[in-house]
Amino acid sequence: MQHEFFIPTHIYFGGGCLEKLGEIKLPGKKAMIVITPDAWIVDNGHLARLQRLLAKGGAESVVYNKVHPNPGKRQVEEAALLCRQENCDFVLGFGGGSSIDSAKSIALLAANGGDFWDYIATGSGAGKPIAQKPLPVIAVPTTAGTGTEADPWVVVTKEETNEKVGFGAPEMFPAVSFVDPELMVSVPPRLTAFQGFDALFHAMEGYIATVATPISDVFALRSISLLGQNLVRVVQNGADLQAREAVALASTCSGVVESLSNCTSNHSIAQAMGAYHDNLPHGAALLMIANEYFSSFVDVIPERYARMAQALTGDPAATADRLLPTLYEMEKACGVEALRMSDYGIGPEELEVFCTNALEIAGELFEIEPRPITRERVMEILQRSYR
Repeated sequence: MQHEFFIPTHIYFGGGCLEKLGEIKLPGKKAMIVITPDAWIVDNGHLARLQRLLAKGGAESVVYNKVHPNPGKRQVEEAALLCRQENCDFVLGFGGGSSIDSAKSIALLAANGGDFWDYIATGSGAGKPIAQKPLPVIAVPTTAGTGTEADPWVVVTKEETNEKVGFGAPEMFPAVSFVDPELMVSVPPRLTAFQGFDALFHAMEGYIATVATPISDVFALRSISLLGQNLVRVVQNGADLQAREAVALASTCSGVVESLSNCTSNHSIAQAMGAYHDNLPHGAALLMIANEYFSSFVDVIPERYARMAQALTGDPAATADRLLPTLYEMEKACGVEALRMSDYGIGPEELEVFCTNALEIAGELFEIEPRPITRERVMEILQRSYR
């Protein structure tokens, strides 16, 4: 079978590895540090530490601290303008997927200029080619879920049109990533669960996608196994550094899966929900629909469902019909089995809007599934998941 394997990011992994930021050859002389406005980043000394380590490597820094939980086009353009004005020659994203996705997007726009949506290839985007190589990006995740430290993808929302899209190009891989589980110990249990299931669904979707490769399969099954054995454990005891490290590794493995395979329409639907409800965490949106979504293909690829079940349970004799019950038991053990769309302000009349948005804005993900999911099936998934 022909396939490609291209992961150019240099990844440092393990507790305390962030200190190597002060030892490596940095990709520039002035960094834009991209963070959320959360006080903990300053109060816990993280920002000062980043600035100290960058200075140790001979780099100045400026800070952009306006990143939203669901990054928007406006903030990317605002930050890119500041990046150019300050003559920054690389970007460091510190935080969850929102900060690192923003850093990648800012690096692209700072180097190429224009409107960010010029480069988006779906929806109302212009599909313009990337003429100039984006600024180098250093990724420092403080959560374990998105895997964005190991892939070229970003998710950004165009606020005016409620388009929340995944976008990427080979030029957008981070240059260097530091996956330090010690930075993740303080993540609250509920957010740990949301993020961990996001990583799990990345792996599962990448494994069932028709574009999966032999290499992506290896990383997907490893991620599923690590999460099956450690996610509940770390949600119940966030100070368990061994479990934190395992879940962080699973997230990075899932990022590799996204680089070599792809997400499927489970993400299209969840992103449509988040496009209209900025307060809805991405992992929560996925959890709301995942059980119904993954029931769509059990009879089409039972051998793959069996291998996922074996990885998730640790039982080499597990069959395809074990996967969804095990997934539900994990959700229950993590306290996220009964999430309600209505608790986030979603009304049943919006489901049709989500369906249309998913099909029109991220329709390409529907094309790589084991069998076609129709509009009727998307509505069925939403309606059966609605509470």
